[in-house]
Amino acid sequence: MRKFILAAVFCAPLLLVAAPAGDLRMAAEQGDAARGLRAAQLAFWGAAAEQGDAAAQCRLGLAYASGEGVARDAKEAVKWWRLAAEQGHVEAQYNLGLAYTKGSGVDQDANEAVKWLRKAAEQGHVEAQYNLGLAYSDGEGVGQDAEEAVEWWRKAAEQDDAQAQSLLGWAYSNGEGVVQDAKEAVKWSRKAAERGNADAQFRLGLAYAKGDGVARDAKEAVKWWRLAAE
Repeated sequence: MRKFILAAVFCAPLLLVAAPAGDLRMAAEQGDAARGLRAAQLAFWGAAAEQGDAAAQCRLGLAYASGEGVARDAKEAVKWWRLAAEQGHVEAQYNLGLAYTKGSGVDQDANEAVKWLRKAAEQGHVEAQYNLGLAYSDGEGVGQDAEEAVEWWRKAAEQDDAQAQSLLGWAYSNGEGVVQDAKEAVKWSRKAAERGNADAQFRLGLAYAKGDGVARDAKEAVKWWRLAAE
């Protein structure tokens, strides 16, 4: 029952369109209720976070990062993510890794970024796996290692991450970190292309144009290029 009440509160602003005075008054009251609800949520997260609840710490960090109900404060966001990350909270580990990558709320530090991205990636966090692959590909915070990059992209690709699938297709196409294999390149490029990745669509078009890993087919080439261009 509470879920339905929350939905009604969040939909309240829609009543302000061409509504009678009585409905406007009700909408205003509901708007106050929505603000009160957000404040109550923040108070709940804050109390739980102070008691060491990792999920609440991570959520409070997100609130500070986005300015949701509180003044935006990147350093405060990092503070709460760190507390959650040290308890093994995977989303907090990923967020902390990104903070170090971007220098948001902390000094930019590629080594620390890799440290926390790896912790999240080892727990199966798909975006962390993709970003850790990028770190190995670029040599940011770790020694450059194409084979290690491919392994992390593969883990993310097997979880249907389109960006990782596209990069895995690129790796097979160019023999970067793997033995060059046109058919594998097409396999992974197609998976990413079918999910709307423009780079993979362009690469798949090239494969059809050249007959590289697939039978040559000019119409298919144009089809994928058109999708990439859109």
